[in-house]
Amino acid sequence: MTKNKVMEKIWRQLLSLIIILLLAGLWVILSSRPAFAQINTINYSNINLENRNFANADLAGVTFVAAEMRGTNFQGANLTNAIFTKGVLLKANLEGANLTGALVDRATLDGANLKNANFTEATLTRSRFYDADITGADFTDALIDRYQVSLLCEKADGVNSVTGVATRDSLGCK
Repeated sequence: MTKNKVMEKIWRQLLSLIIILLLAGLWVILSSRPAFAQINTINYSNINLENRNFANADLAGVTFVAAEMRGTNFQGANLTNAIFTKGVLLKANLEGANLTGALVDRATLDGANLKNANFTEATLTRSRFYDADITGADFTDALIDRYQVSLLCEKADGVNSVTGVATRDSLGCK
């Protein structure tokens, strides 16, 4: 092979490589979805929200970290992906609320009304539910401490009116 033919072969391979990389980059750019920041994110962290009325409100993604929410009404509220870390929800009303994907870590829900609440794929670690009414609540694929699951199974009853899932089944009660 002559020197010119070798150089021509190298340039073709290099050109092929460049075209492949350009096509791959174009594919990545065109198939990706942009990440949108939440412009109007509400943050209720470390605030006293005692006895407030958030019934039927759209609070998706809202932060309630270490908020005081005794007796707060969240009935029918959309709380999808909301954050309730260290929240105090004593005797709060979450009846029919949608807490899908919510982070309810180290929260106190003692005496809360959780009838027909949807906790699908929620994280409920180190949270308490003493004397909470969980009739019809859906805990499908939720992350809950074993001890709390055993306590919740003692009183689990009903079927969620939206998802159609039995509370006992969603908790994996035996």
